Amino acid sequence: MNIPRIPRVITVVGATAAGKSDLGVALALELGGEVVNTDSMQLYRGMDIGTAKLTPQERRGVPHHLLDVWDVTVAASVAEYQRMAREVIDALLAQGRTPVLVGGSGLYVRAAVDELEFPGTDAEVRARLEAELEAEGSGALHRRLAEVDPPAAQAILPSNGRRIVRALEVVEITGKSFTANLPGHQSVYDTVQIGVQLPRPELDERIALRVDRMWEAGLVQEVEALAAVGLRDGRTASRALGYQQALAQLDGECSEQEARAETVRATRRFARRQESWFRRDPRVHWLSRSADEHPSVLVGRALERVHVSGR
Repeated sequence: MNIPRIPRVITVVGATAAGKSDLGVALALELGGEVVNTDSMQLYRGMDIGTAKLTPQERRGVPHHLLDVWDVTVAASVAEYQRMAREVIDALLAQGRTPVLVGGSGLYVRAAVDELEFPGTDAEVRARLEAELEAEGSGALHRRLAEVDPPAAQAILPSNGRRIVRALEVVEITGKSFTANLPGHQSVYDTVQIGVQLPRPELDERIALRVDRMWEAGLVQEVEALAAVGLRDGRTASRALGYQQALAQLDGECSEQEARAETVRATRRFARRQESWFRRDPRVHWLSRSADEHPSVLVGRALERVHVSGR
C-alpha cells in the first residue's frame, strides 16, 4: 500500500537509562518540536518515580504529550495508543511542529510511525488463555510462547502475563506467530530514528544508580498511594519494573534490599531485550556515547544525523 510521505518525525529509542529523555528534550528545543511519549508505563497517571518520568523542570518548557493518560487499573492497549499517537503527531505536523517521539517500548514506537495493523481478538480464546494464566502463571505461558514464537518471547518479559496472553491469542486466531503479523519496516511518516547506546558496563551501572535513586525518592510511598487506588487490579501497571517489586516489599514478601536487587536484575534483562528489539530495525541510526561525554556532544551528533537524513 502506497501511503503519501508527510513531514519529518524524529524518534529517540534505545534501552532504559541510556539517556533518551534528555536527548529528546534537547532535540525538540533545537528543531522547534514537542515530545510524544512512547514509553508504555509513562502513560499511567501517578507512575512517576518508577518510570523516570521527567519533572516539569527537566522538560525545560517543551510540551510533552501522552503522559498520564490512563488510570493504573486500565489494561494497556497498543491499538488505542496508536490512535492517540497518530492524532498528536498529525496535529503537531499541521502546526509546523516537529514531533519527537521518545521511549523504549518498541511496539509502541512502531505503532506510532509504521504501517501496523493489529489482529482482532477472540473473546473465547482470550478468556481461556487468561484462565490458564491464572492457573499456571506467566512463566509457564512464556515458555509456551518461546516454543511457538521465539522472537516474541525474547521481546516480552516473562512476568508480563497480559502481553504473553495477547501474543498467544494472535498465534491461535491467525495461525501465524505474533512477530510474523508485524509487517516490514515501512513508515507512514518521513521518520528519522536515533538510537542511543551506552557500553553495557556503563548502562548496567546507570541502571543500578537509577534504582537506588527511585527508592530514595520515595518509590515505595508512590506505590503505596497507587495501591490505594487500584494498582494491584491493573493487569499492566502492577507488573511494571520497580512497581511489582515494591508491591512485594509492601506485602512482606521480600525485604527492601531484595526488592531493590531484583529490580536491578530485571531492569538489566529488560534493557537487553530493548536493545535486541531495536537492533532488528535497520532504520535506526545508532549513536554510541560514554557516561562522561558532555550531553551537548550527543545532541550535536544527533542533529547532524537528522540533517544528513534530510538531504
